[in-house]
Amino acid sequence: MASNPPGQCCTVGVKHDGEATGTEVKVGKYIGYLATPDPAKAHKDTTILYLPDIIGIWQNSKLMADQFAANGYLTLVIDLFNGDPVSLNPPAGFDLFTWLAKGTNGDNPHTKEFVDPIVVDAIKWLQTEKGVKKLGAVGYCFGAKYVARHFKTGINVGYMAHPSFVDEDELQGFKAPLSISAAETDSIFPSEKRHRSEVILKEGGQPYQINLYSGVVHGFAVRGDVTDKQQKFAKEQAFYQAVQWFDNFLI
Repeated sequence: MASNPPGQCCTVGVKHDGEATGTEVKVGKYIGYLATPDPAKAHKDTTILYLPDIIGIWQNSKLMADQFAANGYLTLVIDLFNGDPVSLNPPAGFDLFTWLAKGTNGDNPHTKEFVDPIVVDAIKWLQTEKGVKKLGAVGYCFGAKYVARHFKTGINVGYMAHPSFVDEDELQGFKAPLSISAAETDSIFPSEKRHRSEVILKEGGQPYQINLYSGVVHGFAVRGDVTDKQQKFAKEQAFYQAVQWFDNFLI
């Protein structure tokens, strides 16, 4: 694998302050959060599909979508979990792998067989309902796998932060510019997986970038503690990394 399976570090973090300004939308039978840019600043026919970590559509992902919109990108956060995300900092005893295999109530799995159709529907919705012609995708933790898997579905440029569950063949199959933000301390995307990803991306021949941020752990780009100076810096720089990547390769 180009990254390891998720672990407890995928569920912990800090909720950020702020007021979300986007709107809830229905994307087929799924829920989405749509952040809309100022028309005067919007990049025409260009959208970012936000594929979230397992916390799904929540305060932090909404605020980040709003910031992508502030930079000119219509941004859709799609509910990859069909109404069954994991709560931030879940109680002791929460079994992540049972949730992945079966869902909270045993009837809503979150494996690729169930998540792929959600991503496909989201891309089709953006193309048909919003007239999108150039599609960028951001994937955080769990969501990174589905950036890699959906190049052929219509993703033109990709960005990942602290990816999990990405198979090598999925990374090899992403034939488009790809940027990755990595944490110094990350058992899911450790140095050996990061270096292996470099080899795969170099062999692929597409533009790529892997930035390593010191003093932070898995999840920092979404759930980092912004009261800590180093974590705040890394979180903000990872966001700027994504925006600059799209500004260069998507517009």
